[in-house]
This record gives sequence, structure tokens and C-alpha cells, in this order.
Amino acid sequence: MLNRRLLRNLDGVTIVVTAVIILISLMIIGSATHINTPSEERYWYVQRQGLFALANVFIIFVMLHFDYKSLSKVANILYGINLVMLLAVMVMGHSALGAQRWIQIGPISLQPSEFSKLIMIISLANLLDKKYGKLNSFKDIVPIFIYLGVPFLLVLKQPDLGTSLVFLAIFFGMIFIAGIPVKHLMGIFGVGLAFMPVFWHFLKDYQKKRLTVFLDPNVDPLGSGYHIIQSKIAIGSGMLFGKGLFGGTQSQLNFLPENHTDFIFAVIGEELGFIGAAIILLLYFILLYRAIKIAGAARDNFGTLLAVGITSMLTFHVLVNVGMTAGIMPVTGIPLPLMSYGVSSLTTNMVSIGILLNIYMRRQKIMF
Repeated sequence: MLNRRLLRNLDGVTIVVTAVIILISLMIIGSATHINTPSEERYWYVQRQGLFALANVFIIFVMLHFDYKSLSKVANILYGINLVMLLAVMVMGHSALGAQRWIQIGPISLQPSEFSKLIMIISLANLLDKKYGKLNSFKDIVPIFIYLGVPFLLVLKQPDLGTSLVFLAIFFGMIFIAGIPVKHLMGIFGVGLAFMPVFWHFLKDYQKKRLTVFLDPNVDPLGSGYHIIQSKIAIGSGMLFGKGLFGGTQSQLNFLPENHTDFIFAVIGEELGFIGAAIILLLYFILLYRAIKIAGAARDNFGTLLAVGITSMLTFHVLVNVGMTAGIMPVTGIPLPLMSYGVSSLTTNMVSIGILLNIYMRRQKIMF
């Protein structure tokens, strides 16, 4: 059983904010899907998301019984499992929306690349914990590049450009905290920019269009630019107070694609307006602020690295998803954390929050 003094150390703000975001998510998913599904399945998405949210609450409760430090003992095993899952996708995965990313297990469709984000955070935290403050040359960084590079390339092969970019955000956030000199960090950025033409060559045609059409969606208004155009119309039409739940024309009349997943923020903008969207962003700001505070309060370097990796992941997701729906970022298929529909994404994000709670709960040694 958990010690009561440990339970009193739980971060109540993070718990409340996470719960509020998930409850709003269920409300918005219900609004976005109630017309586009048969009457007998009208609340299928809401029920499924809610069921897995409750299952994840139980998982988090079990996780809190174990010291987060125990994750370092299984980090290498998790890394191996991660590679096996990503290779399995290439062999037995099924395709959707132009990418082979999912594995079907009974009635559940899982996306291993979502779980791989958290596994990479744990694995990198374990590796960087041993090298904390010792990244003084590029020679010290090369093994970390290789360690990250293998799953990065496997995810990119699916192809899943969005998750690959999340890997990079996690990597840069964690090596910065691990003590890499700024000049080396800038050097890595420079090398990355130099390799952009090579990287561009390996992208699929639809990915290239997504990365360029956001500059002018009207170049292909019925193709690659359609998502962005409809999303901007939805957000703009919501104005200050929105059209009300179930009242959005773009989302309700099926003009807005993927309205319960990648483009759920556009539904929020249309139905809840600027005020509703601002409240959602405020909730995310509070969540990310608490994550940063938890990173600073961690009792050891491993806890700090874990919290920073999770913060980097969540921050990148929020910035890119909101920017994507507003038309200032390319469409990369990155979901909005705890808000977009998706079992794999929801589980990854909730377990990540559970790890943050675990770190904060054990920020001090309990004296008996």
C-alpha cells in the first residue's frame, strides 16, 4: 500500500487539470461524432475514450505504488520491446491514410509509434543519467544519436513524420538538460539544416505537399490544402463565444476531416469560440508549467530527465497541433494531448502524467 505521507505529496493541480481536459475532450468528441455515425453507434467514440481513460486511471494508480527509479532497471528491455513493436508494424501492420502504423489486436487498433515516444523518454533518461554533465564533445554525443536513430528511422519508414519530429523534440530537450554545451547544440542544428535537402528527398509525395501547402493552401484547395482551409474556416466562424456544442457547421456537416482526432481543436474553436479555445490553452499552459516545476523538484537526475522528456513531448504536441489547425504549421498528423480521440495516444499521455505524479510524489525522502 502507498504511504499516506507519499499520497499527500501528490500534485493536485496536475490531477485536476488533466481530469478537466479529458472531460472536455469527451464532450467535444461527442459533439464531433454524433452526426457522422449511425444512431446505434452515436456515442461509441465517447464511450470507448471514456472507458480507456478509466482504465488508464487504474494503471496510474498501480504505477504510483512503485518508485519511478525502477524504470531505469527495465529501460534497456523497454528499448528492445520498442524495436520489436516497430519492426512488427512493418511486417504485420495495417495501413490507413497512406501510412502503415497500426497493429490490430482483437477489436483494438494500436499504434506502436505512440508508445515508442514514452519508451524513448525512459530509455534516453537512463542513458543520459549515466552521462549527465559529461557531454563535452561530439564524440560523447554520437552513441546517443545512434541510440535514438534506430527507432527514429523505423518510425520514419512507416512513414510517420509527426512522431519522428516528436523524437527530435524529446532528444533536444533532454540533452540540453543533460548538460550539452550550447555550441555543440547549435552545431547539431547546423548539421540538421545542412541535411534537409537529403531528408526532403526521402519524403513521400503527400508529405512534401503537406509541408509546402500550408504556405498557400489555395494552391491545392481540394487536395492537400483542404484540411487547412476547412480548419481555418471553422476556427474563424466560431468568433468570440462560438456556435455552441453540436452547432458547428464545418464539423457537424462533415466539411472538416478528422474532426475528432487531429483537428479537434478546430471543433473547439468553432463551437466554443475564442473564449473556449483560450481556456483550453490556459489548461495546457498550467499542465506544462506544473511539468516544468516537477522537473525542477525531482530528487535525482533520472527524475529530472524523465520529466523534461515528457514536458518536451507534450509541449511539441500542443504547439504543432494548435499551429496546424490555425494554418501556421504543416499538417503532420500530431494529435492534441489528452484531447484527440485515440486509444494509443490517450494511454501514452496519461501514463506520462502518471510518471510526472510519481516523480513529484517522491521528490523528498520520507523519514520514519
